[in-house]
Amino acid sequence: MKRILHVSKFYHPYYGGIENVAHTLVEQLKPYYEQKVICFNNSKETVFEPGDVDVLRVGIVGVIASQPIPLNYTWHLRKMIADFRPDYLHLHLPNPLIAFQLLSINLHGAKVVVHWHADVLGKMTLYPIYKPWERLLLKKAYKILATSPMYLESSVPLREFTTKTVILPNTINESKFVLQNDDVARIQKIKQQYGNRKIIFAVGRHVPYKGFDCLIDSVPYMDKSAVVLIGGSGEQTDMLKKKAANYSNVFFLGYLSEVELRYYMYAATVFAFPSLDRREAFGVALAEALFCGTPAVSFKVEGSGALWVNQDQETGFVVENRNIRQFADAVNKLLHSDDLHERMSANAKNWIKNHFLTDQIYPILKEIYQ
Repeated sequence: MKRILHVSKFYHPYYGGIENVAHTLVEQLKPYYEQKVICFNNSKETVFEPGDVDVLRVGIVGVIASQPIPLNYTWHLRKMIADFRPDYLHLHLPNPLIAFQLLSINLHGAKVVVHWHADVLGKMTLYPIYKPWERLLLKKAYKILATSPMYLESSVPLREFTTKTVILPNTINESKFVLQNDDVARIQKIKQQYGNRKIIFAVGRHVPYKGFDCLIDSVPYMDKSAVVLIGGSGEQTDMLKKKAANYSNVFFLGYLSEVELRYYMYAATVFAFPSLDRREAFGVALAEALFCGTPAVSFKVEGSGALWVNQDQETGFVVENRNIRQFADAVNKLLHSDDLHERMSANAKNWIKNHFLTDQIYPILKEIYQ
């Protein structure tokens, strides 16, 4: 049985888009390959978790420019590679510090598969330093995985390496969003909590590129009879709450468990996805909402896979980037027209089921890891 070492920034149950993808891949490959995972911990403690797939979480001393700064990571990585002797090393990027380290240690013949989730954006002071090492790693890679055709076409670093790049869509875990026995009652309870008003739901990390400030700016133009529920947290949470303080129909939910997330996805009439730039490379939460039959409204971000996930006029609306009036108008259309909502809801379910479920990516993975 061939062996794969997965190198991810963080890993399940830590919640994040890349982390969810890494976990999905491990679960898909588990019956066919021996696997281990090395990632960062979210504390100074280094923790080893044995199991069907061993996970080593290396302690960190802090985070600088989104890059965790680890303790003795190189030593742990070298030892794991030397002891495990993987046939493949599956590296999730961006993770600049670890990408640099992989160029300086003995991989004992392991082929590097680079999973390109996003370009390094918004860090123009540091990127020129990292850029030459990034290119060397891409040159060394056996295969490169891009998450959408749009992102591959728009990514400058990948242009030189398209012949060894494969499209591997991000997927959703269908089992997490299939309605369970008592879900209907819990979903109805959420609706009752907000006076059975229609719900506009958004969720994600509260960071600038997610565009939650634009969502709040669009609230005055939305139907006042609806409520806007925002899940998640982050560096902008306090600012967003102050920005929304004058709107009585905006509520912040904080952290949501996987089960709670399912309830809100189904309770919502509209899913708001206001991400603003290509740091939103795909939009897993967007796909999850569509799977639940909740039409979405998103901004048009050229080169982002979100344009693939949310099909304009079919599964929802895609409007001019940062145009808060268009965003609100699109939300209002879905709130006011039951026929439109029903059509887009059915389209959304079918689109995701036919393109972005986990069992559909194994043939691609099998081709890579033949």
